[in-house]
Amino acid sequence: MKQPALAAHQFGVSAAAYLTSAVHAQGRDLQCLAAMVQKEHRCRALDLGCGAGHASFALAAAGAQVTALDLSPAMLAIVAQEAATRGLHDLQTSQGPADKLPFADASFDLVVTRFSAHHWPDVPAALREMRRVIKPQGTLVIIDVVALESPLCDTLLQTVEILRDASHVRDYRVSEWSTLLQQAGFAAPSMEGWSLTMEFASWVARMRTPELRVQAIRDVWAQAPQEAREAMRVQPDGSFDLSVAWLQTQPSTA
Repeated sequence: MKQPALAAHQFGVSAAAYLTSAVHAQGRDLQCLAAMVQKEHRCRALDLGCGAGHASFALAAAGAQVTALDLSPAMLAIVAQEAATRGLHDLQTSQGPADKLPFADASFDLVVTRFSAHHWPDVPAALREMRRVIKPQGTLVIIDVVALESPLCDTLLQTVEILRDASHVRDYRVSEWSTLLQQAGFAAPSMEGWSLTMEFASWVARMRTPELRVQAIRDVWAQAPQEAREAMRVQPDGSFDLSVAWLQTQPSTA
């Protein structure tokens, strides 16, 4: 099974769990997205890799006209049903990959992706597509897990991520995101960062990680160097801290 199909399948069977996940349904970042929309007279927004739709809901509730795009039809069904329940009539769904967007050039005032890009097989292509569909004065916001700049911690994070979820591609470092964005035609991004504590049992349950892989993750944690475990705040039960970044930028005028 190719990676895009694998990702669609993995998240299709877990769609309901992501709708109710506190990690995904809450956060100051959702409030910040809503505040951005409230400052605009009218905003057309694109939520790329929308998952269970939490960013889309925040944007639509604040007054944006939202298109929620995802690879997984099951996820999109969840989003459409929940949007109807919440009375968010300016939210529509669209199925497809992030690197081949079915939209005209300069269609959106705001492009957002939240906790999705680490599953994309071709981030540079996706960024070029974002650059194409965003308006010249538009804003791009990327919210995602990021690897620490330490190669040791980077390797450790990617290892446990792919053991937990076979569709994982890469949690990029902030320095990598900055380079990729500028190569795609965006200005150097501003960045804010914070940590999320991943409670181990719910983290693996949400993705239905097979027990063999769960045990492998526990063994990786146990064998990891002390400085890496301390940097990621690994707890005795396997819970740990993920670094998250908000990267904001606009199309470059250079």
